[in-house]
Amino acid sequence: MICRKKTKISSLKFWHGTTTLAFVCRSGIIVSVDSRASMGKYIGSSNVKKVIPINDYMLGTMAGGAADCFFWERNLGIICHLYELQNKHKISISGASKVFTNMIYKYKNSGLSIGAMIIGWDQTGPGLFYVDSEANRIKIKMISVGSGSTFAFGILDSGYKWNLSLKEGIELAKNSIFHAAFKDAYSGGRINSYLVRQNGWIKIASEDLGKEFFQKYKG
Repeated sequence: MICRKKTKISSLKFWHGTTTLAFVCRSGIIVSVDSRASMGKYIGSSNVKKVIPINDYMLGTMAGGAADCFFWERNLGIICHLYELQNKHKISISGASKVFTNMIYKYKNSGLSIGAMIIGWDQTGPGLFYVDSEANRIKIKMISVGSGSTFAFGILDSGYKWNLSLKEGIELAKNSIFHAAFKDAYSGGRINSYLVRQNGWIKIASEDLGKEFFQKYKG
């Protein structure tokens, strides 16, 4: 009889990296993200869309596992659309974030990697919620998620105020992503910025981080 020793196969673990942020001000909700996708030490892509449209007045952001965030946020979009067809009115941002949390809760501790923001505007006003793969759900006015978030918070905390103009808010968001990408190796690519208001969301800018770096520090 031959006895074979059983070897334990450990699962692959990749370091995830990104920088996403959003904040509420008098001009609306400003969202800004980088576009780099990394797998450990390797850059998979520099053109990832980390803002996922859920419907015409709601957005989701991705941080963590790209596949996990993309799948569950697209699934949320389908559920929100079905809710609107069945009830003849749009789901609230708070309600959508609860639905998202409940979906994730069923798979808690199963290996999902999600650090998402659900962002939008409904009849109660602006809504900004953080939801993660541990089924935590937090309503907040300003947040940054990802490996570069500590660097982004340094800029956000020093420049954020409620009465920011649209131009000041966009510049603050871009500057926060820029400095986070400069200091965090897992963030980079492009800065994609969005504005959410009562009449829906629009994409307001998409700028190359390399060009931004050159313009800022060429002298």
